[in-house]
Amino acid sequence: MGHYRHDWIAFSTILRKEILRFSRIWVQTLLPSAISATLYLVIFGRLIGERIGPMGGFAYLDFIVPGLVLMAVLTNAYSNVVTSFYSSRFSRYVEELLVAPVPDWVILAGFVAGGVARGFMVGILVIAVALVFTRLQIHSYGVTLLVFLLTAVLFSLGGFINAVYADGFDDIAIIPTFVLTPLTYLGGVFYSLDLLPAFWQNLSLANPVLYMINAFRFGLLGVSDIPVGVAFAIILGVIVLLTLYSLHLLRHGVGIKS
Repeated sequence: MGHYRHDWIAFSTILRKEILRFSRIWVQTLLPSAISATLYLVIFGRLIGERIGPMGGFAYLDFIVPGLVLMAVLTNAYSNVVTSFYSSRFSRYVEELLVAPVPDWVILAGFVAGGVARGFMVGILVIAVALVFTRLQIHSYGVTLLVFLLTAVLFSLGGFINAVYADGFDDIAIIPTFVLTPLTYLGGVFYSLDLLPAFWQNLSLANPVLYMINAFRFGLLGVSDIPVGVAFAIILGVIVLLTLYSLHLLRHGVGIKS
């Protein structure tokens, strides 16, 4: 019992530190996503959306809301962990965690939970912004919350791996710029997969973000270009792989131990 209590104290301490870190600078960490979502909703939803017309059986504004929410969630979950863990490496206080009697999985869980917390806060903020423009009628609360959580976990793990391999602060911007942003914009945020030619539809199936956005859209609107069961299988599979790899990196001290 004492062992589990010790692990819980370590986990909750890391999580509390992470929440305080991004809460103190909320103007930089939380507010930008709300502003970006507002611009997307005004420009694409109101101005351009009225010319595009319905998509997937819904008004274009309603169609893009799930993608905008999830885009904010995954971006912030990723950014929180990559900046926080790299900062801990740069300041060298992560070494104190590694020499402490704290299991690797507790350290990883603490940082990932911090990314999930920021992702949730930003996601709720973007939903609040969306409610100014449209009414959200959630099709399945269970699917919606589960995709919300799994997406934040997956990209928090991705941020952790990026932070481990980064050699400088410039390196933590490479993946978001050249990998994360293209995958997000090509993941069906602004369009249905049915609009693409067969070749590009098949190519899009290699994009994991596509499955998350479609599963989340099913949770909110009840429509998806991808079978929801397949989407969950892909998301869970990637999470398992990233978790195992992250624990491997921690266990061997890659990028941490000299």
